[in-house]
Amino acid sequence: MTAVLVLHGPNLNLLGRREPSIYGTSTLADIDHFMGEFAKSCQIELSSFQSNAEHALVERVQQAMDDGTDWIIINPAAFTHTSVALRDALAATGLPFIEVHLSNPDGREPFRHHSYFSDLAVGTIAGFGEDSYLLALQFVVNQVERSG
Repeated sequence: MTAVLVLHGPNLNLLGRREPSIYGTSTLADIDHFMGEFAKSCQIELSSFQSNAEHALVERVQQAMDDGTDWIIINPAAFTHTSVALRDALAATGLPFIEVHLSNPDGREPFRHHSYFSDLAVGTIAGFGEDSYLLALQFVVNQVERSG
């Protein structure tokens, strides 16, 4: 069974209350729930982890090297624009990953236009709200089915 790790960066624990006009009204628990239901229906083993601490996310990415994780879906949130450490951890794993964002960073403030992850990611999905996560998971499902 394919194992997918979903990583949620800083402040995503505030979803549903934080700037709903930008991030929507779904909570992080809602997103994890519908991701889990979709994964189960596709026979994907899904785990998720959220932290506001850069080092905790780095440690979880490093753990993925040895715990059977096949794919990572990551919303680095604010770390998108600042974290070389998280980028280096993802690069070190050699695991394929998809970068996701609820909002469209390119349509926002100029400092949000640069990502430290996009050039390493298999792809980036942004601007589709909570569906950004589902689109990423659907891509993984498609890749698994194509590879047999």
